[in-house]
Amino acid sequence: MALPVRDQVRYWGVFAVVFVLALWFLGDVILPFVLGGAVAYFLDPVADRLERLGTSRALATAIITLVSVLVFILLALLVIPTLVQQTISLFDTAPRLFRNLLEFLNTRFPDLLEEGSVLRKSLASLGDTIQERGGEVLNTVLSSAASLLNVVMLLVIVPVVAFYLLYDWDRMIARIDDLLPREHAPVIRQLAGEIDDVIAGFIRGMGTVCLILGTYYAVALMAVGLQFGLVVGFVAGLVTFIPYVGALVGGALAIGLGLFQFWGDWVSLGLIAAIFVSGQMVEGNILTPKLVGNSVGLHPVWLLFALSVFGTLFGFVGMLVAVPVAAAIGVIIRFVIANYKDSRLYRGVTDEPVD
Repeated sequence: MALPVRDQVRYWGVFAVVFVLALWFLGDVILPFVLGGAVAYFLDPVADRLERLGTSRALATAIITLVSVLVFILLALLVIPTLVQQTISLFDTAPRLFRNLLEFLNTRFPDLLEEGSVLRKSLASLGDTIQERGGEVLNTVLSSAASLLNVVMLLVIVPVVAFYLLYDWDRMIARIDDLLPREHAPVIRQLAGEIDDVIAGFIRGMGTVCLILGTYYAVALMAVGLQFGLVVGFVAGLVTFIPYVGALVGGALAIGLGLFQFWGDWVSLGLIAAIFVSGQMVEGNILTPKLVGNSVGLHPVWLLFALSVFGTLFGFVGMLVAVPVAAAIGVIIRFVIANYKDSRLYRGVTDEPVD
């Protein structure tokens, strides 16, 4: 005889509370394990494909690990130092850029910036504020990352956790399936499959899109000669998961910087605009349909809300789990709504269709 619904709700409610409290108190401790799990989840389809090609799970995991280590070494040697250097340089250059902006506005629109006006004072102080506070923010971020994600976590714990989880991924899924309550196992499998489709479509698909577009923007802008092309490409790729925002933010930043660097060189400015227009076209017509599809089910507003709430409550760990939890909640809500519309509570006493 199955447990009454009230008892089941009580047990699962206790489990949910324990999970939230564990996330709250052990956030910093479980961070490398969450990162390792995220890496393993992201790379599991690659391992499955290598297995289908005839390799064993151990060999597939070893190949993926070796390639990942090589990519990390290349990034650490070639990309990351340049990115940090350009970011610091951008903060240092901000006052000069704003002074140039003041001179341009004063020349073209003299009535807009009268002596002593609020707009003039705001623009004059904004560049100095970015230089003073920007460096502090960058140093704080780097120092916080160094204390939170120390060298041991980055170079030992996360890769080791990712390696073992990737190697045992299929067995872990089978073990979890074996522990499901038999009465609800079919429904849980159905919901878990839908959640996996949403998460896979968003994290794997959009993650790949962000990586491709960020690399394209950075390489193309640096090829054009934009001074901070790598930073702009990184920012644009990072926020590409929000539709159109990546192209708008990156394009505005690139064109704004390009106006100071290439003023009068309309060919270079046109090339910068063409880079983002072409990137948006490729994303909308090729990358997103092929890699993400149309069944992601995560509305941008819902995603931003989840990131804000979980980031505020649980810090960086909360931001990492925000997308999977938001996807799970969305699938469960749709399941509840579908069952509600099929119930007598919605349809009424009779089973006749309701207009």
